[in-house]
Amino acid sequence: MDASAKTNRATTLLLILCALLLASCSDTTGSAGPTPTATAVPPTLAIHEFPIPAVIGDSGIVTGPDGNLWFTESEADKIGRITPAGVFTEFPVPTLGSYPQGITVGPDHALWFTDTFGNQIGRITLSGDVTMFALPSPQNAPGAPQNFPTGITVGPDGNLWFTEYGLSNAGGNKIGRITPVGVLTEFPLPHADSGPDGITLGSDGNLWFVEATGERVGRITPSGTITEFNTPLPSEPVTITAGPDGNLWFTEDNVNEIGRITPTGVITEFSIPTPASGPSDITTGPDGNLWFTEEAANQIGRITPAGVITEYPIPTPNSAPEVITKGPGGTVWFVEGKPDNVGVFSPPKGR
Repeated sequence: MDASAKTNRATTLLLILCALLLASCSDTTGSAGPTPTATAVPPTLAIHEFPIPAVIGDSGIVTGPDGNLWFTESEADKIGRITPAGVFTEFPVPTLGSYPQGITVGPDHALWFTDTFGNQIGRITLSGDVTMFALPSPQNAPGAPQNFPTGITVGPDGNLWFTEYGLSNAGGNKIGRITPVGVLTEFPLPHADSGPDGITLGSDGNLWFVEATGERVGRITPSGTITEFNTPLPSEPVTITAGPDGNLWFTEDNVNEIGRITPTGVITEFSIPTPASGPSDITTGPDGNLWFTEEAANQIGRITPAGVITEYPIPTPNSAPEVITKGPGGTVWFVEGKPDNVGVFSPPKGR
């Protein structure tokens, strides 16, 4: 899909979820208004792109314990690996049509990923051995997945925590936890049809996540206590990461902003200079700033902890950058949904 015709991940998942369902049959708030942001004269960023001979689709990416980059290939039902030198390898996921999406490094030094349409959590070793763990879920029809696991991260308790995007009346709308040996526990969200998506570990030792359709940021303790914070409407938060300042930073696709929430729940928003840029994923870079993808604008954005935004164009036109992560050796890596490239750059110094 061209960036100009982009449908964000939250909307795509919701549409697919509704299609499958048809076929198978107290708030705490503290928010500040949008904050104007300054931007530098558009600079150049030395981006190197590696063409990938695969159909990546909606994806996740993380630096593995082996120093390589591991990413999901949702439309190919595979897990990809690329070395810092650009050597590419891929490993098939056992379930066809599974749509692997989020990926993270587990406490066991394996990679753990969400198998969105396969209704499973997957584990892949550095040598490529895959194990799948099925989620408990009511089924409206045989074989119809209901939970839609999307984001995943490692918790302070040594377990893996993930979001379940599916509707509450169909088994999803939960935060899940899986131990390294595969024991699953699920925690239902207070509000129906919240659409939980990205999730990360905060500096306070809790798990923080976004609710794309519920327009909220959520927090869950390792014991399972959930608190929700309303975002200014209509934000549609997509992903979230822990910032270098101890706060949580998240992308807001509908309002074209980057959001920041303190561990106590105070929200501040920063407007992205390029209109309708399509902010997607966000990560903390090696330079102490936050870096994010602009899927519709074909740019990489940087925001300082003070809220100053700089945008950098990507060499390949209409590449639809999606996910982004801190890489080895002071680099930042990202995935382009079209034409299926993996990009890398080193943050500029002295800017």
